[in-house]
Amino acid sequence: MLPFQTLDTLDVSNRRVLLRADLNVPLKGGKITDASRIEEVVPTIQELLKKASGVIVVSHLGRPDGKVVPEMSLKPVVDALAAQLGSVKVRFAPDWSDGTPETAAAALGKGEVLVLENIRYLPGEEKNDPALAQRLAGLADLYVDDAFSCAHRAHASIEAVARLMPAAAGRLMEKELAALTEALDHPKRPVTAIVGGNKISTKLSLLENLMTKVDTLAIAGAMANTFLLAEGGRVGKSLVEADMLDTARRVRASAQDRGCHILLPTDVVVAAKFAADQPTKIVAADAVPDDMMALDIGPKSVAAMIALIRNSHTVLWNGPLGAFETKPFNGGTNAVAAAVAAQTEAGMLLSVAGGGDTMSALVGAHVRERFSYVSLAGGAFLEWLEGVELPGVAVLRKP
Repeated sequence: MLPFQTLDTLDVSNRRVLLRADLNVPLKGGKITDASRIEEVVPTIQELLKKASGVIVVSHLGRPDGKVVPEMSLKPVVDALAAQLGSVKVRFAPDWSDGTPETAAAALGKGEVLVLENIRYLPGEEKNDPALAQRLAGLADLYVDDAFSCAHRAHASIEAVARLMPAAAGRLMEKELAALTEALDHPKRPVTAIVGGNKISTKLSLLENLMTKVDTLAIAGAMANTFLLAEGGRVGKSLVEADMLDTARRVRASAQDRGCHILLPTDVVVAAKFAADQPTKIVAADAVPDDMMALDIGPKSVAAMIALIRNSHTVLWNGPLGAFETKPFNGGTNAVAAAVAAQTEAGMLLSVAGGGDTMSALVGAHVRERFSYVSLAGGAFLEWLEGVELPGVAVLRKP
């Protein structure tokens, strides 16, 4: 059982619910280009509407920095949410002027939804302003947070308001917390973490925490070049962090002391420049020619990762294994992702992945729906893997 309040512990019958959602969807020309975050919150809204007297949705969009930026209005999102909810009446409070949200909330009928305008139009949101939290709490009887992707922010609509009224996690946040808790705190072993991306410096805390939790750290992407260079390998023109060599050696030694094996690529796909459809060849990962750069893991490295996955019962994944956005350098990521998906579908593996690039890579590999759980969160997912207590989660812990 999760140590957090959920909808199973909150009586919403005939009460008005303030729902913190993450409707921060990408817009282009006023049109939504990816509605995933809207789709993900719909089940929680539908469940609440069966018993609650109404649902008031609060969210942000973009970074307006406490000012009204018309291009960041939630109006297009309201229309998309209404389309998802079908016959449900969805109202919109178009601004934060005195009395506007309050009047709209008071007029909300049973079975209806009210979406408030972008909460980050208000400077008090990101300052975790108690006065704004009080204003939000005055709109409803209960608080439900379904925005795990924002849970690393101590903002008024995330942290402060949850201290003022009965609060619980929505179904989307509950699902995320359950997946991460099972994968990190109560995993079925062996546990493998696949960590890719460009820089050790941005994932140092993640590596240091994961080595205390997992049996194997499989490191790929450009960050692997820094580890290889630190061990005396030749990496040619590959992207490296030359100032992180001592850190790479320290991470490897620390992992060894903790009994955590680090798996690095043994071969790589190289090209003279990073561009689509370049001539490529396979070379040893520690012997990249001076005029070439590593842009993907090679077939031996793919085979080693797949063998590792087949011997694992839990896999955590953050970061692509190569320059996946550009063919043919997506091959390694796609092959390993397919292997994780296959083991998951066979019931042999719990697979949890997250991070913006990771999501894009798994979508590109056509396997997102085949993992146990793929998080839409970026920063919150990473901070959880780093072992950080997230403010938006801490306030939902059971007493």
